[in-house]
Amino acid sequence: MIKRIDATEEAKKLIHELAEKHGDLMFYQAGGCCEGTQPQCFEKGGFFPRMNDAMIGLVEGYEFWVDRDLFEYWKYAHFTLDVLDGFGPGGFSLETPLGKTFKVHYRLFTEDELENLTAVKRNE
Repeated sequence: MIKRIDATEEAKKLIHELAEKHGDLMFYQAGGCCEGTQPQCFEKGGFFPRMNDAMIGLVEGYEFWVDRDLFEYWKYAHFTLDVLDGFGPGGFSLETPLGKTFKVHYRLFTEDELENLTAVKRNE
């Protein structure tokens, strides 16, 4: 099966650092507004996905949720979670005090990949 999300080595290192400090994590990527579709990292349970939001996979064992409307736009794309130096537009994410910000790179799935994608979990 083809995963819908992966992470760079830099993102993985930061995730482990955040997990050591905060415990279990979760990610949520909203559809816009003040955070500008920046992926946000929270302590698990620190954010509640809305009805029909999509959990597209796990990043280092932690759920990565996508806003239901944004997922409809990006459902044919692979996500790669990365991290950059600097502050994202929202500042609500756990990496912000470290002077870091998560970012997603996208690429379209190939036709072969589309036939073998892992299932999406919907929040009901």
